[in-house]
Amino acid sequence: MSVSIDWLAFFQVFVAALIGAVAIVTFYALGLRLLVRSGHAPVVSPAEFTDAITVITEKDLRRAEKQAAKAARKSPLTDGQKRLSLVGAYGCFGLCALAVVAGIIIIVVGH
Repeated sequence: MSVSIDWLAFFQVFVAALIGAVAIVTFYALGLRLLVRSGHAPVVSPAEFTDAITVITEKDLRRAEKQAAKAARKSPLTDGQKRLSLVGAYGCFGLCALAVVAGIIIIVVGH
């Protein structure tokens, strides 16, 4: 019994996966950057689980929220530029979601 590997197809799948991963990570990072630029810095409250370590304290959370609000007030951008950054951020997140859904559809349909 002989196993034959189609190396060209293997390479094509590898390159497609690499390009897809790089595109998703790039758009997500750009979306986060635009979100922060628009004055909507994502501050996540600490999660408390049983038998788990709290990553950030309430005091640190308040400090981070205060710093984010201060940075938003000091932004040199106009309201229109901030709004455009926010729309761009949501667009980048939408492209990430679209790429993930397209990948799932390709896997499920098999084409």
